[in-house]
Amino acid sequence: MQYADIALAVLGVLAIAWVADQLSGRRGYGGALLVAAVGAACGWFLPIRVFAFTTMDEIIWVVWSLVGAAASLLAYFLFRSKR
Repeated sequence: MQYADIALAVLGVLAIAWVADQLSGRRGYGGALLVAAVGAACGWFLPIRVFAFTTMDEIIWVVWSLVGAAASLLAYFLFRSKR
């Protein structure tokens, strides 16, 4: 169970992207997944590399990753161009 936290983060990002796609009603799961994955990577980078207050051995980075995914999807849906 060494990689359970990574699997939890991946499943969380998939779920957040799916919920965002369902709420938007645009059926663009690929775009939502891409935005959520980039946000999750940024959410991982902040506590591990920038602030350096956690490691990959703790579960806190998963929470930060999921918050980053949700925040990036929120920003994507707020600021994207609507033609």
